[in-house]
Amino acid sequence: MDAITICGYMWMAWVAVWLVWALQSKQTQQHEGIGSRMSYTVFAWASMYLMFFDKHLGGWWPNEILPFRPWMGWAAAAITALGFAITFWARFTLGSNWSAAVTIKVAHELIRTGPYRWVRHPIYTGAIVAMAGTALAREQWKGVAAVMLLWLSFSIKRLKEEQFMRQIFGAQYIEYSRTTGAIFPMLLRRNS
Repeated sequence: MDAITICGYMWMAWVAVWLVWALQSKQTQQHEGIGSRMSYTVFAWASMYLMFFDKHLGGWWPNEILPFRPWMGWAAAAITALGFAITFWARFTLGSNWSAAVTIKVAHELIRTGPYRWVRHPIYTGAIVAMAGTALAREQWKGVAAVMLLWLSFSIKRLKEEQFMRQIFGAQYIEYSRTTGAIFPMLLRRNS
């Protein structure tokens, strides 16, 4: 079995677990509108389409990024698995505060433990890492584009989520934002 097939199976398993886990979430108090949700969801779907479904994209898109090396398939599968491990750790830590859309939950809590000590959106971190591993397995420029589209999707979504979080937690969330990275950990902490 080649690396892209292994990565594809990991994505399918991840989606299945995520769907089951979605049933264990607090009741929603406030949520974003459909237009707001579409502003980032379209990029996530485009990312998945490029990575897994488009077989007829011409031009330079299907060209190899790097010359193939035997170790690359194993590295790609390992990076994809690492990304999913991060998402599971973050989702487990977040517990019933999680939702697929930008929402405020009833009795919403600001979680600052587990991976949330370093990053405000570690589920996005893990998904981007998993997509990067899968892009390495894909070995084509469209894989790079898929990673960038997913990053764009999560960047838009996180801005909307953070607006909701500032609404709920005010100064506490602003301080949390000052000391943590958004999607990737800060290399240098700001002390001012």
